[in-house]
Amino acid sequence: MQLFAKPQASADNQKTVIAQAHTMNTAKTVLAALLISLAMPAWSEVYRHVDEDGNVTYSDEPREGAEEIKVKPVTTVTLPKQEDIGTIEIRSSGEENTNNAPYERIEFRSPEDEESFWSGSGDIALQVSSTPSLKEGHMYEVTLDGQPVGQSTSGRFTLENVFRGTHEARVSVVDSRGRPVQQGESITFTLHRPSVQTPPFPQQN
Repeated sequence: MQLFAKPQASADNQKTVIAQAHTMNTAKTVLAALLISLAMPAWSEVYRHVDEDGNVTYSDEPREGAEEIKVKPVTTVTLPKQEDIGTIEIRSSGEENTNNAPYERIEFRSPEDEESFWSGSGDIALQVSSTPSLKEGHMYEVTLDGQPVGQSTSGRFTLENVFRGTHEARVSVVDSRGRPVQQGESITFTLHRPSVQTPPFPQQN
């Protein structure tokens, strides 16, 4: 009984191998047909040919015994180059910011940019404005050397005991929750304060 079992198993294995090979050939044939159809222009003609061994091939060139197949139109999309994408994104972002900006200008009225002045106490007054005028729910915010120093709807700020030297001030508009709305201009100014080495006015004899 065992002597006859081996040939049966061998025959079963051969059938399994043949079935797997047939399945792989069918899958390859379908894949090839799909790739060819995708590569064809819209409404192109594809020819299907079956040889004497049952092998199916697809081609865009007619041959004897081949069957013509109508391929549905394929939608094609031409993607832009990577460098073009970057240019488009930057340009669109800039245009959007310009068009949607609620203010044309947000600027300092005083002091002027690069102005130099004296203050014995170190107190200085800043005044800012915008065009158009400040909208409802918005406030001006001023920073000095990168640090927020106050918010105001009037556009007037008083800074106390500012150290002598050159400083940078920047104004922006924020909403009622302090979230940035639009950034304005920045200026630099130099503050002089009297000291033993630098009296506020020249001494008179």
